[in-house]
Amino acid sequence: MNERQRSILLKSSSRFPPPQGVRLSYGTAGFRADASVLQSTVYRVGILAALRSLKTQSVIGLMITASHNKVSDNGVKVADPSGGMLAQDWEPFADSIANAPDPQSFVQLICDFVKKENIPLEAVKTTGILVGRDTRPSGESLLEAVKEGVSSIVGVVAIDMGILTTPQLHWMVRARNKGMEASELDYFNQLSGSFRCLMDLLPQGNKTNEMHTKLIVDGSNGVGGEKLEILMKMLTGLNMDIRNSGKEGVLNEGVGADYVQKEKVVPCSFGSADVGIRCASLDGDADRLVYFSCLANSNKIDLVDGDKILSLFALFIKEQLRILNEVETEKVEKYHQAHLGVVQTAYANGASTAYLKQLGLEVILTPTGVKYLHEKAAEFDIGIYFEANGHGTILFSEHFIRWLEDRSDKLSLTSKGSEQQKAALRLMAVTKLINQAVGDALSGLLLVEVILQHMGWSIHQWNELYEDLPSRQLKVKVLDRTAVVTANAETVAVKPLGIQEAINAEIAKYPRGRCFIRPSGTEDVIRVYAEAITQEAADDLANSVARLVDQFLGFSSSH
Repeated sequence: MNERQRSILLKSSSRFPPPQGVRLSYGTAGFRADASVLQSTVYRVGILAALRSLKTQSVIGLMITASHNKVSDNGVKVADPSGGMLAQDWEPFADSIANAPDPQSFVQLICDFVKKENIPLEAVKTTGILVGRDTRPSGESLLEAVKEGVSSIVGVVAIDMGILTTPQLHWMVRARNKGMEASELDYFNQLSGSFRCLMDLLPQGNKTNEMHTKLIVDGSNGVGGEKLEILMKMLTGLNMDIRNSGKEGVLNEGVGADYVQKEKVVPCSFGSADVGIRCASLDGDADRLVYFSCLANSNKIDLVDGDKILSLFALFIKEQLRILNEVETEKVEKYHQAHLGVVQTAYANGASTAYLKQLGLEVILTPTGVKYLHEKAAEFDIGIYFEANGHGTILFSEHFIRWLEDRSDKLSLTSKGSEQQKAALRLMAVTKLINQAVGDALSGLLLVEVILQHMGWSIHQWNELYEDLPSRQLKVKVLDRTAVVTANAETVAVKPLGIQEAINAEIAKYPRGRCFIRPSGTEDVIRVYAEAITQEAADDLANSVARLVDQFLGFSSSH
């Protein structure tokens, strides 16, 4: 690193001293904390993003958001060139620079890393960092700190994309690196155009009554509600009422997908007048989506979670592939059999996994965390992943998209207007409607809506695909969470020795019982998940396994 670059970094970093007594670590959600202690961190992540951009010679994204956290929190995360999350092998560097105590040690860490990674700091073409933020009041001052960080690396510029949903920023990074137009209007045009295409391809004669066509959306008083209002003006065929769009009300307070999914109660502004109407909820930065229906004389809801959204998507895509591969005569060449896979974590409800397997789908489990799900889904021609919390998407391989385009072109010449051509066009539209960079509540919502119209289903018919098994989640405080080591996508505890056998003995007492334990990623607790055929049985199983964890690892075991 030359002297000019070193002195720029020393000078700028002295203006952003790290907060005293706060240690931050970069996880799936990037860095998150109370906004008042984040100035130094976001400045430093600006530098990391600039280095990542030089290393990859690509556009990188930086999103200032704390998603479903309370409004006084904020955070920052990096989007890699693919539009996905920051490469895992850069996370330790993020941790070390965020926590460096003074400018000298901070700049030394950068020098060492630049050398180790062989990052070209001199004589490079200018690269750009796309920066977005959500609607939190603290976003503006944190944006200035990010810009300062990015511009501290010579040859890199920060491009302020304004207030965005997290998935919009990821989409823009992916599009920009593919050489495509990547403004917010381009995003809206792609979503509305592909939605229109799917609406035009609805089967003739599908009739849904007025009650079934209405949708009420809870915007979490965040950026998602704001953007959905813009998108709605570009759409026809959707009867949508948007509430909690952020004009009044507090971000994520008694509203949003995280609240609805965890508490299983109606969000603010919803009530008895909405009984029987389809409702959906976005989270604070619009990367999660759940559906629900309000119950009469109660603030409770019927939740339709990420597992059910996954099932709906899988059902639709499987059906389109089946139509596409119907061969009318023996002479026709055998078509490419697309490899369709569904990816879940152990937290997916057992009833959903059983339902998907019953459909003949290949279901793979991965450890908890979007990065694992996304990585595994990318191994299929079409990979669908969702977490129960409503975060997920569909990935299509480049190879499959090329095959589909070719097949679609051939069908338009030989069988225009046939069911096979319609199936090909539907799948083509889905590849454009769904956000392949990351889970996106806006694109997911449009796809759910068009599939329900395609099927002619109400939310109740959709919810009846299968009945969730009752479940219970508990946390057990332990001295050292690293004492638990898991295998088989966290479904088996291999350490401490003997604990899995004890858990198995408990599970055997309950019909359709299932239970696993895993260490928390952030605190010294072990998480317990249990399900069984009744709520009482699920509670009992969870409690008995929690007692086992305490016996093996808790404070009582240390005496």
